[in-house]
Amino acid sequence: MGIIEKLQVPAEKADHFFSWFSWALLLTFRVYVAWVFLKSGMHKIGDWELTLTLFEYEYQVPLLNYELAAYLATFGELVFPIFLIAGFGTRLFAILLFFVNFMAVISYYATLAKGAGLVWHYLWGSMLLVNIVYGGGQVSLDHWLKSKFGHEPAAAY
Repeated sequence: MGIIEKLQVPAEKADHFFSWFSWALLLTFRVYVAWVFLKSGMHKIGDWELTLTLFEYEYQVPLLNYELAAYLATFGELVFPIFLIAGFGTRLFAILLFFVNFMAVISYYATLAKGAGLVWHYLWGSMLLVNIVYGGGQVSLDHWLKSKFGHEPAAAY
């Protein structure tokens, strides 16, 4: 047995061991990111006048009127996470939340870059990318629907 084969055996055992935990990682990423966005959306509707003021004077959302941007961002932060937590249309809603996160970074980059805020957006974006690539995992409605009906719902893509 050559050196490559000897190294491959423990790597395959580790891969098998860690693949069992993938459902927990995917679920944790979904729930954590969804919680962050839901909390942000709740803050926005908690003081709508402040939200509109921030979108008008502080955030620089490109190509959109500040009021429309405020409504769209709040809608995205309150609705998309519900689907993400459930794991229904995981890839679609992870992409949509990734876009919301991306727009927040673009709109508020100057302020985020001054502090540690930008790092959090990178973290959330990375967690969403994992769910975009791997889907919702075994603990998701997508997985349940696929096992019950033989295919994932159209919203999963």
